[in-house]
Amino acid sequence: MSARIEVRSVRLARTMYRRMNFLLKDVYRRPTWNCRLCSTAPRTTDERDPGSFFFDQHVQKLLKTLTRIDYEKIFATRRDETPLKIPQFKFMTDEELAKAREEIGKKANRRLQMPPVVKIRPKEPKVLVKEPELQGCERSSLVFTDISFGKSNRNRIIVVREINGTLRHANSNERHRMNQIYFPITGREMHTPQMFCNPYLKDLLDQGEFEFVLDRACLQFEPDDPEYHRITKEVYSYVNKLRKFDALRSTRHFGPLAFQLAWENNIDTLLLELIESENIEEAGQLVRLYHKLQPDAKSGQVEIENDLQLVKVYVQLDSSDRHMLSGVILKYEKMYKEKQRMERGIMKAHGLIDDQNEISKT
Repeated sequence: MSARIEVRSVRLARTMYRRMNFLLKDVYRRPTWNCRLCSTAPRTTDERDPGSFFFDQHVQKLLKTLTRIDYEKIFATRRDETPLKIPQFKFMTDEELAKAREEIGKKANRRLQMPPVVKIRPKEPKVLVKEPELQGCERSSLVFTDISFGKSNRNRIIVVREINGTLRHANSNERHRMNQIYFPITGREMHTPQMFCNPYLKDLLDQGEFEFVLDRACLQFEPDDPEYHRITKEVYSYVNKLRKFDALRSTRHFGPLAFQLAWENNIDTLLLELIESENIEEAGQLVRLYHKLQPDAKSGQVEIENDLQLVKVYVQLDSSDRHMLSGVILKYEKMYKEKQRMERGIMKAHGLIDDQNEISKT
């Protein structure tokens, strides 16, 4: 009797591996199979893929403008245990200086390379096939990982055969664990660090360690990982609520922050900060970014080139904090007129303009 049971188990195991080989061969023949499954998955009417908007050239240009370039902040000393370099002083010609500045600009742009904003990976893994006749053949689930060179961790084929005979794609945790086992990334841990869980995460945010948390999240998670989205949204929400925008400005994370706020139709706080700091050009760029991500916005239907007028139209038609923004804009206009009057007075005192020129302009 035991011999028959053993023979039956061997036959079931052979059947399982034969079907597994068939499925994997079919997957290898069609490298875009996973992409087609994701694209044909049912979506709700209000759900969009932010990746197609984020990688748009116009959107990227707007995000870089909003980020600003502050070389002192970009090349500031970082607490990442990197050995400090001894400063070097050189005598340069004008050509050498121009070339050195160009190289510094390229290096700054590399440091400001923004983490991508993409759609969250589905939490429920795709089921390939259910074979209940294989139930009981194994005491634990089997994980099959394609460790071929040339495959990225994001697109690597990883499937799981469960105890009940179901064959499915690996979920986020299983994929992360298998990739880290076979192709470990320096600094990435096997399990989620405690710093990303409360109360530790809240303590770090209260201390203003926004850039540190976001840098660590970029290292620990993939851009489509649900945990990465949870952490970044929590940091962005905290920064927006307390108006700590300068903490992330001139870093690679300010672009995704502005993108997320515009994506969620929540730019009023950032817009208020830009107007109060008299950065009207950036305020106009923020409204243009909002129009790119919210094509149905009322203010986006009007073609306006002037930044201040563009902001005014947005405040009147789309802002949820119209009263506050209108008051700040009125205050800015009064200050701008007063500055112009003072500048004209200074130029007149230095003899650069006279009353005749003043009358002709009016």
